[in-house]
Amino acid sequence: MTIFNEKIDRLKTSSVKWEQTKEIFGEANLWPMWVADMDFKPPQAVLKAIKSRVEHGVFGYTFVPPSTAGAIVDWLLKRHQWEVNPSWLSYCSGVVQAISAAIQSFTEEGDRVLLQSPVYTPFFEMIKKNNRIVVNSPLTLVNEKYEIDFASFEESLQQGCKLFLLCSPHNPGGRVWTKTELLKIGELCQKYNCLILSDEIHSDIIFKDYHHIPVASLSDVLSERVITLIAPSKTFNLAGLQASAVIIKNEELRKQFNETLSRQGVFSLNTFGLIGMEAAYREGEEWLEELIDYLQENKKFAINFLHEHLPEITCIKSEGTYLLWLDCRKLNVSDDELRHLLIEKGKLALEPGTKYGPGGEGFVRMNIACPKEDVKEGLKRLKRALK
Repeated sequence: MTIFNEKIDRLKTSSVKWEQTKEIFGEANLWPMWVADMDFKPPQAVLKAIKSRVEHGVFGYTFVPPSTAGAIVDWLLKRHQWEVNPSWLSYCSGVVQAISAAIQSFTEEGDRVLLQSPVYTPFFEMIKKNNRIVVNSPLTLVNEKYEIDFASFEESLQQGCKLFLLCSPHNPGGRVWTKTELLKIGELCQKYNCLILSDEIHSDIIFKDYHHIPVASLSDVLSERVITLIAPSKTFNLAGLQASAVIIKNEELRKQFNETLSRQGVFSLNTFGLIGMEAAYREGEEWLEELIDYLQENKKFAINFLHEHLPEITCIKSEGTYLLWLDCRKLNVSDDELRHLLIEKGKLALEPGTKYGPGGEGFVRMNIACPKEDVKEGLKRLKRALK
């Protein structure tokens, strides 16, 4: 039996996913397939490394050792053919914190920041909470797959955007952007002097026949205006350890970013975040390959289930991530009605598409990173709610 079939009780572990549906959805005891964390244990090498550190028993102040940077550099070269210098790395407790710090570092209050909806909710939140102006160039849905409207994208850049937030791979749509698309993004951002912040937190979970390309890896010129965010949190289910890396080749930009972190009092990472991140990138590849195969099977099962039992719902073609973006617009119900049916009738917690901005209306997001039996249960509840 695959390790990913193991059913793990996450109650009484302060799990946001399993224990906060009352606070988030207004009702307890919902089947949780919403927030983006997995119900799987991380690689044994990670657990072993953390256990060894616990057994040492002293948890004083720590610094990020060169071995951690080395593990990240080696991982990026092997998985993504991107040669990174360890000096380009900075560290944050999470990608959202890094997004906020980047907005503070490279823009001023009142500046315009560009994004592409529907997109990861904190993109909107961090722009607004830092008193910047959201400029949106919506993605277009073509044959159940998101594409970039480059005419709209250029018009948006002409408004004087200082920073573009790129979600690569895309959350919630699962698109893995092509080299051609990324080069066009880079060309236009270069033309209008706009920096690119590339959130690549899902970059390791890519389905067969697709390949993630770090936008900063495409050219020396482009790399000078890119801030790349990565973390082991999605890849290895380590979100609770709170560790991410920020890759900035441009020395001046890196200095600005590190000064922002310093003003915020950020100087190092959690001890266990460091340990877990290094162990995952050093020894987690075999586990990851098995995970991707398992997720691909879960996705296939879910799509077949929808075709058979809920043909009105279309699953947007995902090329990466463990998230399914479900188009429910043919049901002809409002978002409020859809939410009510899922919660009251299906007892199922899914992310409402409206959270992801314009273009998310009529959609819901489903997390399939759980044992297959749990996916089956969630789909059964989906059918009960909407059939």
